[in-house]
Formats: sequence, C-alpha cells, structure tokens
Amino acid sequence: MAYGVVHFFPGGTQEQYDAVVSVVHPSGSPRPSGETLHAAGASEGGWTVIAMYDSKADWESFRDATLLPALQKGIEGGFTTPPQESGFETHVLIP
Repeated sequence: MAYGVVHFFPGGTQEQYDAVVSVVHPSGSPRPSGETLHAAGASEGGWTVIAMYDSKADWESFRDATLLPALQKGIEGGFTTPPQESGFETHVLIP
C-alpha cells in the first residue's frame, strides 16, 4: 500500500530546502527507491515537503539510510529545526 509523508518546517525557506535537497537528492541521482512523488513549496509559516512512496518500508529505508544521517551531520544552510512530520497509508492514489 502506498505511503505518504508530510514534513512542515516552521520558518523554513526555499534556500534551506535547496541546501538539504542538494545533499539527500543530488542532481542527476536517481530518485530514492520506492519514491513516486516529491513536492515542496512555501506554505503559511514555513516550508512543506510531501513525498509518496510505494510502501512505508520504502520511506523508512530512505529516512534511516539517507535523510536522518545527513541531517544529524548537519547541512550547511539547511533547516535549523526538525520538521513536524505526519505520515499516512493511502486509501486512494490517483497518478
């Protein structure tokens, strides 16, 4: 079952997002295994990232092997606080 994750970074900016993405989704690299959608943009009070994966296991694999280690090391110019995160098993996914 497809799995969605939503991250909201209070006070986050495009510049911070771009710094993080340059490390965890480098230009020219393949999309993380199982990721089918990645959307990000300014939202009221900060920055929101929405990603869809083929399964919760695919999300957890990317999170644990790539995203968290990079964030724990620190990314110059990246987000300064952890996101507010919510995830959900999809009922309907229309490509």
